[in-house]
Amino acid sequence: MQGALTPQQIVDCMYRRDAFSQWLGIDRVEIDKGRAVLRMRVREEMCNGFGIAHGGIAFSLADSALAFAANSHGVKCMTTIASVQLFVPIRAGDVLTATTEEVYLGRKTATYLIRVYNHDNQQVALINGQVYRSDKAWTLEDCK
Repeated sequence: MQGALTPQQIVDCMYRRDAFSQWLGIDRVEIDKGRAVLRMRVREEMCNGFGIAHGGIAFSLADSALAFAANSHGVKCMTTIASVQLFVPIRAGDVLTATTEEVYLGRKTATYLIRVYNHDNQQVALINGQVYRSDKAWTLEDCK
């Protein structure tokens, strides 16, 4: 496809428009077709009344990793199903890394596992997500 965007260009385009991922402070460590590795530091304002990170923080990091990995193939995708398992508490100051694994890539759907680890390399969450793959390709126009 002439003028096809690279996975990095697609994710850069998505990130520029993604105020929430920016608010989370996500660093894009690795981007490739079907793969994203993201990192972020948990801040005090992300913690709940128990002094631990709200469960949505790990899920949100994983959701961004899912979106970036799925869209990196060049077609616009959106999450249809996602579930999260939380294993250990996450605290302010923890550095989280989310890594995607593309389990299935079909014409209309794709499935991903996203593992989230803390800075001690302890798995803190596992997210299973499915996306719908549209017929719409990412273009340079989308990134303007």
